Amino acid sequence: MSVLVGYASEHGSTREIAERIAGRLRERGHTADVRSLAEAPGAGAYRAAVLGSAVHGGSWIPEASRYLHANAAPLGRMPVWLFSVGLARVVGGWFEKHAQEPAEVAELRDALGFREHRLLAGSLRPEHLPRFGRVVYRLMRGRYGDFRDWDEIDGWADAIAADLSGAGTSGAAPV
Repeated sequence: MSVLVGYASEHGSTREIAERIAGRLRERGHTADVRSLAEAPGAGAYRAAVLGSAVHGGSWIPEASRYLHANAAPLGRMPVWLFSVGLARVVGGWFEKHAQEPAEVAELRDALGFREHRLLAGSLRPEHLPRFGRVVYRLMRGRYGDFRDWDEIDGWADAIAADLSGAGTSGAAPV
């Protein structure tokens, strides 16, 4: 099965997650094409898609949003999984509890009929934030580091691979 694993990443964390997901899909017999959504071919070239973006201000990076909107019709005819990488999982507490789906995901939920949207933690270094943002983040007792949960990501990728193979529990017909 030909799967697009597309991403929009500002500092590389989301790209690395996409690469990890693609590797797991390949290990389970699927053809996975990892592409920046700014350069990815139309979704009609694939049989399934796993698409992700960093989240800034409650929205996906513009190139990811543009890709979703431009490819809504073909994406609506295939299995699609979405993931967002943001600070809500890093900061935790109130922020994680109240994190909303990014605007694009919520807007296209019905049109795409995607299988799942997953909020993932990324990595955060001081240089990722503007000077004022670093001050506010430290006042909130934020800490820097790589917060990606690779076991969670691997497990999710394995579940996607099983679903694509028809062995998943989603009730969807094999693709």
